[in-house]
Amino acid sequence: MTENNKENVGKLWASRIKVLLISGILASIANMIYEWRTHAATIHMPWEVFPALLYMFIIVLVSCLVHDLIAKVLPIKVPVILYVALITTILSFPFTGWFAETMKTEFAKIGLLPLCTPILAYAGISAGKDLDTFKEQGVAIVVTAILAFIGTYIGSAIIAEIVLRMSHVI
Repeated sequence: MTENNKENVGKLWASRIKVLLISGILASIANMIYEWRTHAATIHMPWEVFPALLYMFIIVLVSCLVHDLIAKVLPIKVPVILYVALITTILSFPFTGWFAETMKTEFAKIGLLPLCTPILAYAGISAGKDLDTFKEQGVAIVVTAILAFIGTYIGSAIIAEIVLRMSHVI
């Protein structure tokens, strides 16, 4: 491995770790706010969800490592999220003993929606960063995006309506 490649790999891992740390901090704060706003029975302070975020942090780092190692051997591109899902699934099996029970207990303290908050923030920043490219696409891309958003919303509402009626909730 050349010196330049080592430097690039180091920068990549430093960026990954920074993003994960920032995401963890934001997710823990968002989780507390979400529980407070929804009047949850228990409001978990950011430091109370630290073990769950630490497990997630380690799982994501291991997944990135597996992804990088497999990418060197196999010519196919597989998203890192596949490795995250696979490793998390394996770790949640009963044969992992105490770890599966610990994951279940700790992960129950964090809601899915607050975990999405940092992701949506990054997506917004990314979209804002490419605003000039977006402008070059013209009005057609704006109309297409608006129609896609509306279609997704209506499709989701229809599916929710069907499921709720079939389950006799409404």
